[in-house]
Amino acid sequence: MKEYQHIKYRRVRLSTEAQIANSEQFREMMSTRRSVRHFSRDPVSKEVVENVIMTAASAPSGANKQPWTFCAISAPEMKKKIRLGAEEEEKLNYGGRMSDSWLEDLAPFDTNWEKPFLEDAPWLIVVFKKPYEESREGKQKNYYVNESVGLAVGILLTAIHQAGLVTLTHTPSPMNFLEKILHRPANERAFLLLPVGYPAADATVPDLQRKTREEVLVWYE
Repeated sequence: MKEYQHIKYRRVRLSTEAQIANSEQFREMMSTRRSVRHFSRDPVSKEVVENVIMTAASAPSGANKQPWTFCAISAPEMKKKIRLGAEEEEKLNYGGRMSDSWLEDLAPFDTNWEKPFLEDAPWLIVVFKKPYEESREGKQKNYYVNESVGLAVGILLTAIHQAGLVTLTHTPSPMNFLEKILHRPANERAFLLLPVGYPAADATVPDLQRKTREEVLVWYE
């Protein structure tokens, strides 16, 4: 049986007062997070993009397989190809693939098949999931792939907001055009497309309300 090394884990233990203060501050910061569809073309540092992605890559994953790849795109010609590919799929979605009830649910967001933010945003991050790894021994299965990548994306959204930037979780289904445009290997599947940048000066968001504490939290004490 192979032996695996374990190392001592250390974490500073905060007082209850510090925990409450930190959690309240973080809650207030995250309560201002919104999905934004109108982006400024102002540049964003590549270092910032790397930092938020590597923060996301610290997420837990099934058996520590880390079944993800993050592609960061700033090249204008590549962003244009991605926009055209997304709009081709979205035109079909809005033109008949989506049910009437789905379109009705989307109405408050004032969205349609046109996606100019895919060129306006200085960066696009495409998240790919990896159902398996390729090795000399053949395919090696990854575990809890969707759950693992979903956790990484949640951390990525948080890191983007913490950096003072905005984003939008964009899923132009189907997304296999991204695998072709970015020349990804056969074991990668597009999971999510995120435009990243600053909000446009005239950006607006729907006046929506999040569910209340009573609607989302159940105590068992």
